[in-house]
Amino acid sequence: APRPKHGYAAHRALARLAWLPRPVTLGLAAPTARPARTLVTAVAVLFGAVAVTFGVGLGTSLTRAYADIAQSVLSVRVLAVPTGAPGPAAPGGNGGRPGPGGGGIRVVGPGLGGPSGLTAAQRRTITAALAAEPGTLHYVAVGQDQLNPPGLTSGLNVTAYGGDPAWSGLALISGRFYSGAAEADVNTLFLTDTGTSVGSTYALSSGGHTLTVRLVGQVFQPGNDAQIYLSPAALAAVDPGAGVQEYDVSLRPGTNAQAYANAMSARLGSSYFADASQDGGGVFAAVETLVALLTLLIIVVAGLGVLNTVALQIRERAHDIGVFKSVGMTPRQTLAMILCSVAVVGLVAGIIAVPVGMYLHDGVVPTMAHAANSGIPASLLTAYLPWEVVALALAGLAIAIAGALGPASWAAGTRTAFALRAE
Repeated sequence: APRPKHGYAAHRALARLAWLPRPVTLGLAAPTARPARTLVTAVAVLFGAVAVTFGVGLGTSLTRAYADIAQSVLSVRVLAVPTGAPGPAAPGGNGGRPGPGGGGIRVVGPGLGGPSGLTAAQRRTITAALAAEPGTLHYVAVGQDQLNPPGLTSGLNVTAYGGDPAWSGLALISGRFYSGAAEADVNTLFLTDTGTSVGSTYALSSGGHTLTVRLVGQVFQPGNDAQIYLSPAALAAVDPGAGVQEYDVSLRPGTNAQAYANAMSARLGSSYFADASQDGGGVFAAVETLVALLTLLIIVVAGLGVLNTVALQIRERAHDIGVFKSVGMTPRQTLAMILCSVAVVGLVAGIIAVPVGMYLHDGVVPTMAHAANSGIPASLLTAYLPWEVVALALAGLAIAIAGALGPASWAAGTRTAFALRAE
């Protein structure tokens, strides 16, 4: 049983708060009778609340990372089919590059986008069709090439956007988007492998052609390939034979990607092939589901810890509860008294858990990005809105109340005579 020296001062002090119902003050003072057990309860709730805070932040960061990489779940590819060749099977994904924002369509040249690119007639046909389609928001011509500069054992993937590079769906980690033929943006792996940084210059060369560009931005493009993004004029200066191979198109809000692809197929005719396919959103969904399940598991364990503590408390105080009932305490007052005995502990643990969970999130997310050879945009770390922080601070209170509700309901329904016989 609790020692006489524990809890009595708290009971007397709280009893002076006449504006609070007596069952509430009895419950608020109860944790002081068993300080060690109260600490164990607080730790259990703390772990659960930290898991909730971390899980919510990680889920938000993963969602934003997927949006920054893919921009849309559906990617539509329209291929210019070579004469006499069957329509190609459109693979899923987006070729390792982010899709355009707001839902995207990829218009790709003959032979699935060979180095020669689209002919002038094909480009005119495609751009006319894109301009005439109501769902088109804006589009950029895209050219791609592969270079093998020194210091990059896996080669260098070059992408040239003929238009505003901000329409490409790329997310900036630092710096800005390129402007003009003398500037370029690169991913983190490029900076790591070449020992350069934003603001450095880098010489691109191919077949006797050389161009020195200034690296003005770092983009969020994780993976095992070094990437550089520049203007078509810059690509032509390095490799005059590289042309436009596809068009990336942003769709107007509310436009269905599959319906848009079908409309483009009908408009372009049998010489082109359109297809809508998933581009990897299922992987992010699976990871987010796993995070949610693990968070829920820790919450359940924390709730069981609270249940265990409250059950012990009720068994030890069964006779006291019987005395309270005999002098007029109602079942609702009994329930309130027991729930209040864990409410303060849960609230304090929840408030402490929020900064701890946020600190854990801010440490884990950059580590995950580093494992994927990338830095991270600032948006991935600012994952908590002000109202979410307030709500998360109440997570500990919710876990404590949920864990105590079962034993408290049993105690509230216990008959007075049965409780008085308990010692």
